[in-house]
Order: sequence, then structure tokens, then C-alpha cells
Amino acid sequence: MKSYRKELWFQTKNRREFINITGEIESSLYESGIKEGLLLCNAMHITASVFINDDESGLLHDFEKWLEKLAPEKPYSQYMHNGFEDNADAHLKRTIMGREVVVAVTDGKLDLGPWEQIFYGEFDGKRRKRVLIKIIGE
Repeated sequence: MKSYRKELWFQTKNRREFINITGEIESSLYESGIKEGLLLCNAMHITASVFINDDESGLLHDFEKWLEKLAPEKPYSQYMHNGFEDNADAHLKRTIMGREVVVAVTDGKLDLGPWEQIFYGEFDGKRRKRVLIKIIGE
């Protein structure tokens, strides 16, 4: 069995952003040479997420609005976590959206559904953060 590891780095301009990373993950799979196996992709920071959904601008906007209703950024004083930091909402948003995805690899391709895309979700941005890609298989 082969194993492949790669890190993707992101530094968003905004506090919250959704970035479609499917192409970068497909490139990593190609680089790995693995044709059959599993691909794990996870955020390496507790205020960021990796998730699968449709790449439709209205839906991404709906995620932003929905998450802000569930865990509003302000007022910062509403959260016990916010002492010298102001990112409690980002921790909660990450918990809702998830840490990682696992995708089957079949015949050298991601085995995704017809509309499925892989996203990096940033909830406390404007600094460098990384995503881990780990692929195992033959």
C-alpha cells in the first residue's frame, strides 16, 4: 500500500470565506499516483473547516447567513471564550461545518456525486492556515 501526504496553505482576505479546493485535491491525487484507496482532507486549525457540498453561490451565501444566525460574531462579550481573543463564533461555526472529509478513490479519480465539491471554510481568517491531504491505497 502507498501513502501520500501534502499540505495546502491558505490566507484569506476576509474573516470568513468558502474556497472550492476540489481542483487542488484532484491535482494532489494525480501527483500521488494512487488509483484505488481513500483520500482524507482535513483542516489543521480549530477555526476552519473542510466539507462537501454544491458549488452554488446562493447556497454559499445561505451557509454564511445561517452560520451567523447560529453563532453570531458580535457582540464578542456574549462568549466566555472571548477573553484576549474574539473568535469563539469561529470555533462554533467549524464544529457545525465539520473538520474533514473522506472520499473514495476509484480508478485514479475522486468518487464524488454529480454535484459534490470539496470546500475549505474559513471562519477566523486573515492569517496563514493549512489543510492536510492524506491518501492511502494502491
